[in-house]
Amino acid sequence: MMRTRPLKVALLGCGVVGSEVTRIMTTQAADLAARIGAPVELVGIAVRRPDRLREGVPPELVTTDATALVKRGDIDVVIEVIGGIEPARTLITTAFEHGASVVSANKALVAADGAALHAAAEKYGADLYYEAAVAGAIPLVRPLRESLAGDKVNRVLGIVNGTTNFILDRMDSHGAGYSEALDEATALGYAEADPTADVEGFDAAAKAAILAGIAFHTRVTIDDVHREGLTEVTSADIASAKRMGCTVKLLAICERAADGRSVTARVHPAMIPLSHPLASVREAYNAVFVEADAAGQLMFYGPGAGGPPTASAVLGDLVAVCRNKLNDVTGPGESAYTRLPVSPMGEVVTRYHISLDVADKPGVLAQVATVFAEHDVSIDTVRQSGKDGEASLVVVTHRAPDAALSATVDALRQLDTVRGVASIMRVEGE
Repeated sequence: MMRTRPLKVALLGCGVVGSEVTRIMTTQAADLAARIGAPVELVGIAVRRPDRLREGVPPELVTTDATALVKRGDIDVVIEVIGGIEPARTLITTAFEHGASVVSANKALVAADGAALHAAAEKYGADLYYEAAVAGAIPLVRPLRESLAGDKVNRVLGIVNGTTNFILDRMDSHGAGYSEALDEATALGYAEADPTADVEGFDAAAKAAILAGIAFHTRVTIDDVHREGLTEVTSADIASAKRMGCTVKLLAICERAADGRSVTARVHPAMIPLSHPLASVREAYNAVFVEADAAGQLMFYGPGAGGPPTASAVLGDLVAVCRNKLNDVTGPGESAYTRLPVSPMGEVVTRYHISLDVADKPGVLAQVATVFAEHDVSIDTVRQSGKDGEASLVVVTHRAPDAALSATVDALRQLDTVRGVASIMRVEGE
């Protein structure tokens, strides 16, 4: 039997995502009530600029006093989609203190301060759900936190930022340069006016921290994630990848060490073979591989950003949290029992693709090979071309500690016969 008294919901933020949440809650109210077992009522919407409300947002629900809204005491669930660290953190903890559970899409806050937020939720007997913080409509948090709770996850590998994937796809499929591809992404609304968070990898790093923490049951913050953006990726890198039968993607990679004693989390551009499923992920789509002992390889694919997809994830969490409220229970909280340390990037075992501008004369290849040998880095393939005293040397290594590969590149720069290091990129997905 459905409960007639509605569960009251407050919304913090009413931009692209918040307005979609409002629309879905309004147009699908009967369906949501049937799925939850009680009606849900949106009782307040906190915004900074009420003059910028989108069509369909009830003006009578709007307030600029977010603190007063979360302190009302009769709110069952607070949905936070304002982003950033403050005032979001204070508002969320205040909501917990006043009896509300929280659904958030705030990847930056969860990646930076997730442990404290989970502790506050537990202290006040509340839920903290944040499926929408990682990959838009793609379910990742709940499968890792619940569906795979009985399995051992060893690796999470994927494309978790649609803006950068769009840019790299345009560079690969249309021959565009980085700036041209970024301009197109901005014109289409995929990139913000200030694209730094996307193109420098901050957005993907926050998501990697969240995924690593859940997958490996340990605490990982964004400060633990090695981060490189794609601003240095050139058309020459894309062309070189094609010659290898590869494409370039900005990847988030979270791994459990082979001995099980540590984990790593990193975000950087990498070449992946065209045969790998991630190579075919085009436009602004996301895709994530999860590798577990019993389940094997699982792939999650779909739109990773935008108003409707993100709102879909928010509403999924809202249904789950409301069900918990009705049954007077809470869902899974933080699981960090393994306490595994996060290894630095230098200890990560990777492969490198290195393109060198060298003098076109005898003995150059031998000199370069000697440098690799001195640093215990094994060479997989070498391609050399050139004329008129100038040449290009492309070396692809076998797997080695990243610190050894980095030291090798530094040593190569010191050779008189090496005119410059044209590009360096890791190779993944093999």
